[in-house]
Amino acid sequence: MLSSTFVRTKAGRSKPVRLTAVIAAALFLAGCPSRAPQTPPANIQDEASASSDYYLQQLQQSSDDNKADWQLLAIRALLREGKLPQAGDQLNQLPKNLSGAQQTERQLLTAELQIANKSYVSARSTLGHLDSGALSPNQKVRYYQAQIAANQGKASLPLIRAYIAQEPLLTGKAHQDNLDQTWQALLQLPPQEMNSLVINADENVLQGWLDLLRVYQDNKQDPDLLKAGIKDWQNRYPKNPAAKTLPARLNQVLNFTQASTSKIALLLPLNGQAKVFADAIQQGFEAAKNGGSMPAPQPQAAQPASTPAQTAPADQATTGDINANGAVSPSAQESQPAVTAAQPAAPSSAPITPPQAANAQVKVYDTTSQPLAALLSQAQQDGATLVVGPLLKENVDQLSASTTTLNVLALNQPETPKDNLNICYFALSPEDEARDAARHIWEQQKRQPLLLVPRGAFGDRVARAFNQEWQKQGGQTVLRQDIGSAGELRQMVNSGGIRMTGTPMSSAPAPQSVTIAGLTIPAPPSDVPATTGGSVDAVYIVATQSQLTLIKPMIDMATSSRGKPAMYASSRSYQAGAGPDFRLEMEGLQFSDIPLLAGSNPQLLQQASARFRNDYSLVRLYAMGMDAWTLANHFAEMRQLPGFQVSGTTGTLSASPNCVINRKLPWLQYRQGTVVPVS
Repeated sequence: MLSSTFVRTKAGRSKPVRLTAVIAAALFLAGCPSRAPQTPPANIQDEASASSDYYLQQLQQSSDDNKADWQLLAIRALLREGKLPQAGDQLNQLPKNLSGAQQTERQLLTAELQIANKSYVSARSTLGHLDSGALSPNQKVRYYQAQIAANQGKASLPLIRAYIAQEPLLTGKAHQDNLDQTWQALLQLPPQEMNSLVINADENVLQGWLDLLRVYQDNKQDPDLLKAGIKDWQNRYPKNPAAKTLPARLNQVLNFTQASTSKIALLLPLNGQAKVFADAIQQGFEAAKNGGSMPAPQPQAAQPASTPAQTAPADQATTGDINANGAVSPSAQESQPAVTAAQPAAPSSAPITPPQAANAQVKVYDTTSQPLAALLSQAQQDGATLVVGPLLKENVDQLSASTTTLNVLALNQPETPKDNLNICYFALSPEDEARDAARHIWEQQKRQPLLLVPRGAFGDRVARAFNQEWQKQGGQTVLRQDIGSAGELRQMVNSGGIRMTGTPMSSAPAPQSVTIAGLTIPAPPSDVPATTGGSVDAVYIVATQSQLTLIKPMIDMATSSRGKPAMYASSRSYQAGAGPDFRLEMEGLQFSDIPLLAGSNPQLLQQASARFRNDYSLVRLYAMGMDAWTLANHFAEMRQLPGFQVSGTTGTLSASPNCVINRKLPWLQYRQGTVVPVS
C-alpha cells in the first residue's frame, strides 16, 4: 500500500498527500534540466539559405557524424556569396569517408565551383559522372542548371535536353524563362546539327519541340501561315509544355498585327555636310518605292516654319565623312577613273517589284531645321504612320528620350541600343561589318586572329565590335595592331614591314555572374588576357585601297607559304577603278561587301555607279535607301517575329531582340585576277 502523510493547510485542516507521487515528480524534474532550442539537422539535399558564417559555426560545434553535412552546406553558401577561394579550400578539406549522399553533393558542388571559375570542360566531365536518378528534386534543379551553365548557352542537343529535363521542376517566372530559353537554343541550332540530330524513341517532348521549330522555319516569312501552323502544332502536341504555355517570342506571333505604312515621314539632313549622304539614301528609297532601278523625281520636303525644302544636285561630289560619328560606313574618298567595277561571278537577281504599299505617301522632313521632338510631333500631326530616319547619330541618340508613339526605323544606331517597342535601328556601320567578319572567320575554322585597324577612335570601335563577336563565338584572345597612313606604311616597307603580332584585347563582354538553381554566383575578377597559344592564322584588315596595296605584300613577305595566314578585308578597301595589277596583287584575299556591289544585280550596279560617278560610298548609301523602304514595309515582322529576314541590296537582313538590323554580307575573293564568291 502506498504511504501517505498529512499536510496542514492554511485553513487548519489536514489534507492527505501521496508521498510517493511527490517524490516521483521531484525526481523527474531533477532529470530534465532546461535546454536551448534544438539546432535543425543539416539537410544537404535541401535549400542552403543561411550564411556561410552560420554553417561554418555549426561545423565547429557539431559532432563528427554531422560535420561533413555542415561543411557541404557551408561550401554552397560560400559559392552563393562569391567566395570562390574559400569554397575551394573547404571542398579540398572534406573527409574521404563520405556517405553516398554526401559524395553526390560533393560532385555537384565541384561542378558548380568549376563553372564559377569558368572551367566549363571540367564541369561537363564532372557532371557526366553524376547519377541524376540519385538526386533530390532540389539537387536536380541545380544539376540541370549546372549543365546549362557548363554549355555556356551555346546551342546544342545536350543543352536543349537539360532545359527539357529541368522544366517540370520549375514554377512561375522560372518556368516561363525555361521555355523561352529552350526556344532560343532551338533557334540557334546550326543547320548542320539540325540535319544530323538523332533522338531516342521515348523523347516525346524533344520531338514536339523539334516539330515546332520546323513549323516555325517553314512559315516564318508569312505571319498568317505561321499562326495557323502554331495552332495546329498545339493540337498535335497537347501535352508538350510549350503547347500549354508558348515561349514569349512565339506568343508575339499569335498577337501579330501589321503596321500601317500608308503615310511615311522620311527624316534626313537636307543641309550641311551630311546632305550628300542623305540625297543618296533618299534616291534609293524613292527608287525602291517606285519599283524601278534608278531614282524617281524627289518628293518635295515638308517645309518647316521658316526653312524651304531642299533638294540635292544629282552629281554633287562627296565631302566629309558621315561615319565620323558612327553613322554609316562609306569607303575612303579617293579619286577614281570613271570605269565600271570588276563584276564577280554572282547570280543576277530579279528586277525590283514594288510592294503593295507602293502607293504610300512619303513626306521628307529636314532634321537640320528643327529639333527632333518637334519634327516627330509635326509628322504625327501630318498623319504619318511610320518614320524612317533620322540619319545622324546625335539625332538617333535622342530617340530613346522621345515620347513618340510612331513606329520609327532609325537610319543609325546608338552605342547601346535600348529595346523600345516602336523603334528599330538600321545602319551601314563598320562595327556591323566587323561582327560579320568575326562570324565568317570563325566559320572558316580560324582561331588566332590579328586585327589591323586604323589608329584612333574609328579603329577602336571596329576592333571592339570584332572582339565582342569573337568571344560570343567561343574564341579566345584577339590581337590588335594599329596602322597609320599610306605614307607611314611606305616607311615600314624599308624597316622590316608588318609583324604578325599585336596587343591582346581583353575579353568582351565583361565576365558575368552565374546563376545556379536560383543562386547567383558573382563573377570572379577578370584574368589578364591569355596569349593566343599559337601563330596567327587569320588577319582582318580595315584599310583603304591604297593602304591595302602596301599591307598585303608586306604580310606576304613576312610569312612563309606554309605558315601564311588567311587574309580578310572590309569593304573599305573595295572601290571602283581597281585594275588587273591590283587584283593579281590581292590574290587569295577575301573581302565583304553589300550584295549590290558583290554582283547580285549587275544592271542596277552599272546604273548606280554611273549615277554616282563610281563613288562606291554613295552607291552603298543608295542601296541602304532601297533597303530602308523594304524594312519600312516589313517593320512589324522585324519588330515582332523572331528570325524573320529579308534579302536586301545591303545584305541578308534580320533583327536582334532589341530590333537592331543585322546584315549578313556576301564574301568575295581575288583569284587569278578576277573577283569570285567565296565557296
